[in-house]
Amino acid sequence: MTTSAVDDPAVIVRTGHRIRRATSEDLPTCAAIWREALNDYLGRLAQPEIPDDLAPILRMYGHLLATDPATFLVAEPAAGGAGGAAGEPSSIDAFVVVVRRDSLWFLSMLFVRPHVQARGLGRALLAAVAPGDADPGPRATATDTVQPISNGLYASLGIVPRVPLLRLVGLPTHDGAFDPLPSGIEAIAFDEVDDSTDGLGRSALAAELDALDRDAAGFGRQPDHAYHAREGRSGFLFRDRGGRAVGYGYSSEAGRVGPIAVRDAALLGPVVGHLVKAVRPRGAFGIWVPGSAGDAVVPLLRAGFRFDGFPVLLCWDRPFADFSRYVPMSPGLL
Repeated sequence: MTTSAVDDPAVIVRTGHRIRRATSEDLPTCAAIWREALNDYLGRLAQPEIPDDLAPILRMYGHLLATDPATFLVAEPAAGGAGGAAGEPSSIDAFVVVVRRDSLWFLSMLFVRPHVQARGLGRALLAAVAPGDADPGPRATATDTVQPISNGLYASLGIVPRVPLLRLVGLPTHDGAFDPLPSGIEAIAFDEVDDSTDGLGRSALAAELDALDRDAAGFGRQPDHAYHAREGRSGFLFRDRGGRAVGYGYSSEAGRVGPIAVRDAALLGPVVGHLVKAVRPRGAFGIWVPGSAGDAVVPLLRAGFRFDGFPVLLCWDRPFADFSRYVPMSPGLL
């Protein structure tokens, strides 16, 4: 990461803002900016507003601040600068979060208050978290299709839209839409897995999840598995007759499904089918599915799910994951 824009006087002169690392006290303001910026353009498209229940996004921000504090930055007005939402005291005006998992650089969030957009603030934040020339890993993000300016900025850096990420919501109301798990494939809840440890104290389950992540997603994400557990998601490990782990997935009573990783794309549909039947949600399920994962999209639609909102674009500068075998948790945390 280059940190040249953090506390850089040139940035203050150009944008009227100072860039610094985020703190836990900043997170509620970041969540409010996220909602304000999204509702600003959703309103122009006659789309419903983002609800004001910010507790889930706040918990995710807390997780990202814990795992990636060096690349969670905020921009606040410098002395004498104009900032804050209209009619409010000066405050944070923008923030950026980059998630680093192994060699992957993933732009999770970049949001600017509407009234200070088009001043170069977003570009300054992006420059502050950009990987250095010696960092050879892939760069990726997920961005809304209705944001051509942002999409053009990322594409100019080589982070080009590649695959749509489709949000499907609903319940499995039509029988027979999903193929059953193949003969010999067993689904085991995480809390029922024989999770012995080796002489170094390493968890067998953690090792299996890590191997599946690296095989399908191209990176390890063990800290995120701990976050999913804290969020109350129910995890399932899928093993073949020989006891080899061939996939995993999460479902929850809150209706969130994912992430999911499988070794064989043909297994994705049956695994998704198991996840949406093994847990009864309090409302409807919501799942973000890559458009390349037709083995999951088609049976979900046949089961009674429907598309919700605009697709998101998965963007990268070089391939790193097999999105026919990997379903991310959300656009903000692959």
